[in-house]
Amino acid sequence: MRRYPRWLTKDFSPDGTARTVRGLLDGLHLVTVCESAVCPNLRECYSQRQLTFMILGDRCTRTCRFCAVDHGRPLAVSEDEPWRVAEAVKRLGLRHVVITSVARDELADEGAGHFVRVVEAVRVNNAGVTVEILVPDFHAREELIACVMACRPEVFAHNLETIERLTNLVRPQAAYHRSLSVLRMARSLATDSLIKSSLMLGLGEQMDEIRHTFDELLAAGCTHLALGQYLRPSPLHLPVMEYLSPERFAAYARLAYEAGFAWVLAGPFVRSSYHAIDALAGPSHAEPAGPSILASHELVSDSEETRLRNHHGGIPCSAPACL
Repeated sequence: MRRYPRWLTKDFSPDGTARTVRGLLDGLHLVTVCESAVCPNLRECYSQRQLTFMILGDRCTRTCRFCAVDHGRPLAVSEDEPWRVAEAVKRLGLRHVVITSVARDELADEGAGHFVRVVEAVRVNNAGVTVEILVPDFHAREELIACVMACRPEVFAHNLETIERLTNLVRPQAAYHRSLSVLRMARSLATDSLIKSSLMLGLGEQMDEIRHTFDELLAAGCTHLALGQYLRPSPLHLPVMEYLSPERFAAYARLAYEAGFAWVLAGPFVRSSYHAIDALAGPSHAEPAGPSILASHELVSDSEETRLRNHHGGIPCSAPACL
């Protein structure tokens, strides 16, 4: 049985608020990425009435090798979903709403119009609420980016997920520079929207590659960044190459701030929408850490690394660590 680092532990004690949130979502037939993607923060966030709505169904047309969301032929888009999301926001008393979706490549507008209808319904029924949209890449079609930006979300997010070298492995139906183009288009169309992205660490990336990715995100107009630990949802998904300590996440946060990001949230349990409302409040706090922390690596066993390389085409990795 695999052991995990001591910092990868969570308190899953029962909580009445979390049960109430889940019951409300079930009653309105709504999906959250929190449950569909097997997020380790689900109980914590539900107990604080924080969640990320996942619209356009629960089946994705893409097969990213890190993601636990179901994939396959999607069902028809539910026309009353905007009302149901707005009603959930009202009943939960949310001040900040995060809305994401599965990829719907088969639709003419890839779901962009539905995003707008959901945001509009939320705002009409919940005065003063702020909105973050976390969108798929829409194949970098400018008219679709313009469509969702027209609803003027307080935060526009699109996740780059990983470094360029690993993108084809991690996101076979996506493209690294396409995602950068999405962020660049959003920045050019934004009035007051913050532009946000997220990276998973622990897949075999090297420090200089992460630094380079920071620079490319900034050049694309991204100002807000989340950094989290990749955790393998099942044996069918990509294995973890390295578990980064909280101190190393703090060091990467410091590097990101030094590179020029306005807001960074980094840590083993950080996900794109974790404590999302904090992005509107200003810079997050990162504990300072020296370069020696970034240089300290714990290695997986030789057999684990060999199995990984044989199964996934020989991923180069400078700092693997499976415990």
